[in-house]
Amino acid sequence: MFYSDPHLAYPVRVDKPNPVFARMLQQAIGGIEGEIRVMMQYLFQAWNSRGPVKYRDMLLNTGTEEIGHIEMLATAVALNLEGAPTHMQEQAITQNPVVGAIMGGMNPRHFISSAMGALAEDSNGNPFNGSWIVSTGNIAADMYANVAAETSGRTLVTRLYEWTDDPGMKDTLSFLIARDTMHQNQWLAVLEELEQPLPVPNDFPQAQEKTEFSYSYFVQSSAPIPDHARFTEGPSVDGHGQFSKVEAKPLGQIPTLAPAPLEAHPNVQPGGKGQAVTAGTRTGGKHKKV
Repeated sequence: MFYSDPHLAYPVRVDKPNPVFARMLQQAIGGIEGEIRVMMQYLFQAWNSRGPVKYRDMLLNTGTEEIGHIEMLATAVALNLEGAPTHMQEQAITQNPVVGAIMGGMNPRHFISSAMGALAEDSNGNPFNGSWIVSTGNIAADMYANVAAETSGRTLVTRLYEWTDDPGMKDTLSFLIARDTMHQNQWLAVLEELEQPLPVPNDFPQAQEKTEFSYSYFVQSSAPIPDHARFTEGPSVDGHGQFSKVEAKPLGQIPTLAPAPLEAHPNVQPGGKGQAVTAGTRTGGKHKKV
């Protein structure tokens, strides 16, 4: 059960509306680096959690926090769009027709679909895609996925911060950047608490994998690899082996596949234009000429 409060999680202020920036903010809402993605990811991880309870509760708390972040960004989009229609119509008249056709960089759907409001899509109008959500049921795997999600999200918001010169927007984005910092540390703290869970999953017996390949760096190009790179020599990060560097060589066979059935029409038949092709019929699971 969720409860709502009419107040925003943090103040959202826009000093000078900018419909182009509103479009850019859509990436932070419905893009692959956006808040809908992490909100759904954390909530599904929590709802699918089978323990420990403290991690389930933490995921629920953080997923709920992300709902508030979406509300903040949706408000920021709406504030950046206030007064935009008249401005953009004037711009369409004075500018080149092509520029006018795309409303000077504004997302037309912000007007025609949402009446100057945010949408569940990215900055190019692509709808949010639920397949981006990672919820494996393995705590360590989920935490690594969460670290990656927060790092790409923080990168996006820092770029938005650099792009705008609006003091109000910078203040709001600065808060979101700070929360991304916390969440990165939060997920890493869980991994630390799990005491080196690598490799993930760490309950599969490594004796059952081809251990001679477990820590070998395969060199598959002519580009030079430093002799003392961390990933080519020394102890592995999980402490279970030693890194090595080897020239990659094919270990498998040349694949040979059985012919496709004739009714799949897999091949180009010999013969000139308009020439009849011998047909095949299936009899008893085999083909014969007729």
